[in-house]
Amino acid sequence: MDQTNLKNERSLENFWMPFTANRQFKALPRLLASAEGMHYTDVDGNSVLDGTAGLWCCNAGHGRKKISQAVERQLSTLDFAPTFQMGHPIAFDFASKLAKIAPGGPDAKLDRVFFTGSGSESVDTALKIAIAYQRSIGQGTRTRIIGREKGYHGVGFGGISVGGLVNNRRVFPQIPADHMRHTLDIERNAFSKGLPANGIELADDLERLVQLHGAETIAAAIVEPMSGSAGVILPPKGYLEKLRATADKYGIMLIFDEVITGFGRLGTPFAVDYFGVVPDLVTTAKGLTNGTIPMGAVFASRKVYDGLMVGPDNAIELFHGYTYSGHPVACAAGIATLEIYEEEGLLTRAAELAEYWQDALHSLKGLPHVVDIRNLGLVGAVELAPRDGASGTRAYDVFVDCFKKGLLIRVTGDIIALSPPLIVEKGQIETIVSTIGDALKRAA
Repeated sequence: MDQTNLKNERSLENFWMPFTANRQFKALPRLLASAEGMHYTDVDGNSVLDGTAGLWCCNAGHGRKKISQAVERQLSTLDFAPTFQMGHPIAFDFASKLAKIAPGGPDAKLDRVFFTGSGSESVDTALKIAIAYQRSIGQGTRTRIIGREKGYHGVGFGGISVGGLVNNRRVFPQIPADHMRHTLDIERNAFSKGLPANGIELADDLERLVQLHGAETIAAAIVEPMSGSAGVILPPKGYLEKLRATADKYGIMLIFDEVITGFGRLGTPFAVDYFGVVPDLVTTAKGLTNGTIPMGAVFASRKVYDGLMVGPDNAIELFHGYTYSGHPVACAAGIATLEIYEEEGLLTRAAELAEYWQDALHSLKGLPHVVDIRNLGLVGAVELAPRDGASGTRAYDVFVDCFKKGLLIRVTGDIIALSPPLIVEKGQIETIVSTIGDALKRAA
């Protein structure tokens, strides 16, 4: 596929693109025009295999008629209705269906659902709920949030404060937060298959921060069970369990950011189910509606919800929400998405493919500049050695090369990140890996 022949006859000037080098992109754009199943089609009619589920979100693949038909029906029935002091049935219906598959199952009781419009909104919502809950139970001095280096929790002011990606933080003011160390340790854990063996001691950072700030100042700690946007960084064995124990010891709420891991990515409905560690709040988005209509949701424990249901019955318990919380069209898309997940067994399908995926990815070991390969469920990363004085350019060249050859991957720095739709077949996994392998050889 020759990118120089792209027929971009439209103006590209007005759209200020997010997380994009705008001048670089607009000089040589890559435009996707349609999508179905596992493939995009670009504006020149070339087929592009989706190795990223869009942006970690199209778990059921593209062009699902069940979802588009549900959206069309809802638009013609009720296009919008407010959820401030009003309601509409489909929001309650969707919340009830989500409660049935809530993280951790019935025993976890994470079945109170607050709807948002995105993952960033879900994170800021969870942070506010945590602080409000602590105040409600008489712990009003607890306002500090603990995040983690290399964490990504969206782009709201709360999310960048607890996040640990320097470029997202450096020019913006932040709320009171501190950070644990990240768990990426290539020196000790390179080419681990599944969870790395070394690094459980990094969970002691939460204890260290308690000793630094005082438990009475800390409302919550937030982590991604598996950090996706920073380049698929996995928790060492026992790490999450240790965080939970420390949080319990000091009355700190634990928040799992499952915007990426939610809805089948690890071979279980949620990472909570995969690891068997139950937090107090879980943030979700992306796979919630298969990426079709923007929407997010925070799963809260009954303990948290009940802790805020105090005071006069006519008083608003949480002064927080969005115009589009529980948007009826997004709810329709979400219900249809859940039905597809159930009908096709997609919430557990990654478990069936995990070993095959792992073996295929690790076959790239030994290719030029590959310094680490990481995998869990149906997620993978190939980390490359950076070029001297030009960090990120090697992986970017591989990204462009793969696109020319009909494969969409994602890069962050010099890390190639992969998360294909959960409908991927073994032959398509082979295509993904072989295309990347060939591109790595050419990049050498």
